Amino acid sequence: MKILYEDQLVDRDHVKIDLEDRGYQFGDGVYEVIRVYNGQFFTLREHLERFERSANELKMELSYSVEKLESLLKDLVLKNDVEDGGIYLQLTRGISPRQHNFPVGTKTMLTAYPLPSRRPEKEQLHGVKVKLVEDVRWLRCDIKSLNLLGNVMAKQEAKENGAFEALLHRNGTITEGSSTNFYLVKDGVIYTHPATNLILNGITRLKLMEIIKEGSFKLEEKSVTLEDLKNADEAFITSTTIEVVPVVEADNTMIGNGEPGPITRKLQSLFLGKIESEKSKVGTP
Repeated sequence: MKILYEDQLVDRDHVKIDLEDRGYQFGDGVYEVIRVYNGQFFTLREHLERFERSANELKMELSYSVEKLESLLKDLVLKNDVEDGGIYLQLTRGISPRQHNFPVGTKTMLTAYPLPSRRPEKEQLHGVKVKLVEDVRWLRCDIKSLNLLGNVMAKQEAKENGAFEALLHRNGTITEGSSTNFYLVKDGVIYTHPATNLILNGITRLKLMEIIKEGSFKLEEKSVTLEDLKNADEAFITSTTIEVVPVVEADNTMIGNGEPGPITRKLQSLFLGKIESEKSKVGTP
């Protein structure tokens, strides 16, 4: 496997992470996961623009332009013959003797490598169960940082309770999933939490909202409560890796009639069409 290490493609066995890399010691970095379908990127530019924003929010210098990153990642996909999967991209503040404040003059460290990824067809068809978990994360969830321990703990709690995803809530208000965005449907209206500091503004979320606004759907970016969830007609979650997945049960309580709803089904179909129409061609950089 070839790994992107700064601006070079090298064998994975040749990549070494320094013990004093701030990503390793502090989670001082940002990342993206970008989907590849049939050898072609989907929403590559959008992911890289968010990557750049996250770095800026952490006062971290990105050594390469978005255009240069596009070229490097396309080459990475070609050299690894990635057909269906993903690319993990990470930037840390770099190597420095351990101290909490930002070091001066440290060079950031950029890495990227292929990830296996499959379309969760069974879950997309039948829907999934979620576990309600208190949202104890920090208040800058809009930054796609390496600080994911709160997300990891929530996902583990979901797994231990036989659920596909953890649905996070603060003081009774639903924010998002541990690795997904959340949507609720009631009386034909789709509700999702506004893109504030309390959630990550997912790229799939943005694309789905384009579809919703282009179609004959009603959308409100408005927070919903645990009580609203009990009375929902439909619910679903989205992310880069799972696309659109229906939610049919939350903490042993059935959502709607316990089956994926018609609006969710329609959005699944339209999103697949969006993938086909907007894939970025992978060619010679």
